[in-house]
Amino acid sequence: MPKLASSSLPASALFGIVKPSGPTSMAIVDGIKQLARKSHLFMEAKQADVNRKSGKKQRRGKRGASDVKIGQGGTLDPLADGVLVIAIGKATKKLNDFLDCPKEYITTCLLGCETDSYDSEGARVRIAPWRHVTREMVEETLVRFRGNIEQTPPIFSALKMDGKPLYEYARNGIPLPRPIDKRPVTVHELELMEWKGSDHSYRWPEKALSQDEKKALEKTLSSLEGDVSVKDEVDPPVDSGAPDVPAAFVLKMRVSGGTYVRSLVHDLAHALGSAGHVVTLTRSRQKNYVLQLKEDGDCPCVSWEVFEAATKDEGERDEDGWCQWEREVMDKMVLVEGSGIGSS
Repeated sequence: MPKLASSSLPASALFGIVKPSGPTSMAIVDGIKQLARKSHLFMEAKQADVNRKSGKKQRRGKRGASDVKIGQGGTLDPLADGVLVIAIGKATKKLNDFLDCPKEYITTCLLGCETDSYDSEGARVRIAPWRHVTREMVEETLVRFRGNIEQTPPIFSALKMDGKPLYEYARNGIPLPRPIDKRPVTVHELELMEWKGSDHSYRWPEKALSQDEKKALEKTLSSLEGDVSVKDEVDPPVDSGAPDVPAAFVLKMRVSGGTYVRSLVHDLAHALGSAGHVVTLTRSRQKNYVLQLKEDGDCPCVSWEVFEAATKDEGERDEDGWCQWEREVMDKMVLVEGSGIGSS
């Protein structure tokens, strides 16, 4: 590991981490921030020592001499895992470079059920037939979703229309004042990575929209699409004695910035004459930060477990005064805005 020149401290840097499924992106950023503000790597030495001795967390929204500037280059939903780019100090100015860049994802679609969030974290909106869908149908239908396409954001999203989030219209049965703007995106690559069929452990969410909630959603959608009915379409069971498990499949894609992976899965399931939602989602690449090194210039990411362990115990420091999480970051970070590496 190269030594960091003392003249370049505190450092401004970019690095990737491997976010686990479960916590929010903001929780991840906050965890790293609490470590960074006590580190000579990212804070003035005297202030870092004060922060470490005080043992107090910086309150969100309160920035001062004891704080460190930190941000992330594209939020991942709690369900999602994979590459999350972190910037500290002046490197936060570079985060826009990661919003519009191509990204790669691996996602699992579970057929037969549509949810309000388009993923397994949401509530069931309706169920639909799925037994007619085959591997060959999926491969043939993917052609329609490659290249330049337009996507409509989910009706239950937090995007605002006339100052009101879309989900408020849907939950309260309020007519939309106009159609939801479609977003042009580019799907550079899209392939069926694995056809799981019914050989998996995924199941539809237990939570479902109530009849009143379905009526409210129908009223909102009907304001744009005419008479809309949100109801289950029962797929007759097969009397085989085997568990009635809906089919699932895995997609791999490389897409432009702004692409809704959940919407792509939702729309694909509709095109297959079914319904579907995301049950796993992994961002495997964001610009040059990757889970697996494949190309020249690829940058590896730091495991979140390294930071999680450090929040409980930073462990012993080496002869240069660095603990494990700092060494891991120094080994993988990219310095910006005049920082440099050299002999200390």
